[in-house]
Amino acid sequence: MALGGAVAIGVMTAIQARINGVLGVRVDDGVFAGLLSFSVGLIALSVVIACLPSARRGVARLWTGIRGHTIPFWMLLGGACGALTVSTQGVTAGVLGVSLFSVGVVAGQTVHGLVLDRIGFGPAGVVAVTPGRVLGGVLALAAVGISLSGDVLASAPLWMLLLPFAAGVGIAWQAATNGRLAQRVQSPLAATLMSFVAGTLVLALATGGSIALRGAPSALPAEPWLYVGGFLGAAYILLGALIVAQTGVLLMGLGSVLGQLVTSVVIDLLWPAAAGPALWQVIAMVLVAVASVVVALPWRRRR
Repeated sequence: MALGGAVAIGVMTAIQARINGVLGVRVDDGVFAGLLSFSVGLIALSVVIACLPSARRGVARLWTGIRGHTIPFWMLLGGACGALTVSTQGVTAGVLGVSLFSVGVVAGQTVHGLVLDRIGFGPAGVVAVTPGRVLGGVLALAAVGISLSGDVLASAPLWMLLLPFAAGVGIAWQAATNGRLAQRVQSPLAATLMSFVAGTLVLALATGGSIALRGAPSALPAEPWLYVGGFLGAAYILLGALIVAQTGVLLMGLGSVLGQLVTSVVIDLLWPAAAGPALWQVIAMVLVAVASVVVALPWRRRR
């Protein structure tokens, strides 16, 4: 069930990436698009928490821990990595396509998830570095190598291709941090709220800097579906905080790869991007990335 939840996270991530990518192109500012997405998610999450007594108690424990300094400051910063993710979506996904964006995220998420599990940073504690997990990380990096071949580098700058990798690194750290905070305050909803508050603050500051350097963004589009990304973000961050203690950081990330890559390919086939990879690259990337998940799965039942 936890692995199925990880697949659902991947599906929502891919859909959110394309929505925020299009929004970033429409407003001509990927950072501002990320702020819009996070703001919508924060409002939706606040309404849900207000309706649930258990969630309100979790928020009260969170506030008490912050005031009493019993919750470490780093546990409150998971949303900063979420801000990086949605900003990267707004800057790159609308140009590169969701498939290429997703493969970069997969590589960063896999490599960093392996490290975080080994040092015991996540709520699942120390997870052994098995040959299958190492091979899964190698295959994920191989998928990135395939994505950089062909004419992709000629149609998109290298920095735009490296941003998804950085976002994947941040996603792994965010999942582990939110999972630890959810355990501390006994409420995944409260941990998700803290993530959105931190992310919104970071994006508000970044948007101010972007406006100062580039000028005001374009007018807000009228289509309601362009603002759904925030709802999806709230859903998958909450789901990640719930299941990461069952799966570990790496396995949750690899499970989400399945949903993310399959959904990405479908989106890009139906709605091609301006600088997306060729069809043979998409097929090769997906096959190698899916193989990275299969070899890393814990096939033996734990005693």
